[in-house]
Amino acid sequence: MRLLVARCSVDYSGRLNAHLPEATRLIMVKADGTLAIHSDGNASKPLNWMVAPNVAEIHDDKWVVSNGKGEILTIWIHEVLEDITHELGDDPGLEKDGVEAHLQELLAAKPWVLEEGLTLIRREYPTDIGPVDLLCADTTQKAVAVEIKRRGEIDGVEQLARYLERLDNDPRLAPVRGIFAAQQIAPQARVMAEARGIEAIEVDYDGLREAEDTELRLFDIR
Repeated sequence: MRLLVARCSVDYSGRLNAHLPEATRLIMVKADGTLAIHSDGNASKPLNWMVAPNVAEIHDDKWVVSNGKGEILTIWIHEVLEDITHELGDDPGLEKDGVEAHLQELLAAKPWVLEEGLTLIRREYPTDIGPVDLLCADTTQKAVAVEIKRRGEIDGVEQLARYLERLDNDPRLAPVRGIFAAQQIAPQARVMAEARGIEAIEVDYDGLREAEDTELRLFDIR
């Protein structure tokens, strides 16, 4: 990973046009080429980003990052304060907490709880930026990606949106719908999901767990 702290200004063109005036920011470049620009006061969300695959042209005074969709991110470098590159190595991945992991397991066994006729294709379906929790098929055999959280926040919706973008690059799957499932979904996350064309569904974890326990008792022959 490369970390560059620099005074910079940024121009983006693509789905819309945006400009960041000159300021000190962190530019983070991952090993796969994904780039994110952070400020000190914007929590964990980047000000702008360009996911892989992309093409980066590095010059002394600017970086020009583009992708196959016609998006162009130009970073004007006014002053470099720090430039660090470090090999992070393989990552074991995120371990979900007990409730979230169990909720994923329950919904994988009964995806039709989320939508009538929904069937599971695979759990932890891989993309080049990480696995989506469930990849399913609807009654028309169209692909549906499901991201599962204990509490649904905006960052979870954005995570699913990035997965959908990557999955849509696979012609065998595209177009892929998204379902954001959680025990509770914050109002802001629901608005964000609607704006991204993602269905937000609150799931009764306790009800699913009780149903599982009942089934286990019914079929326990000991």
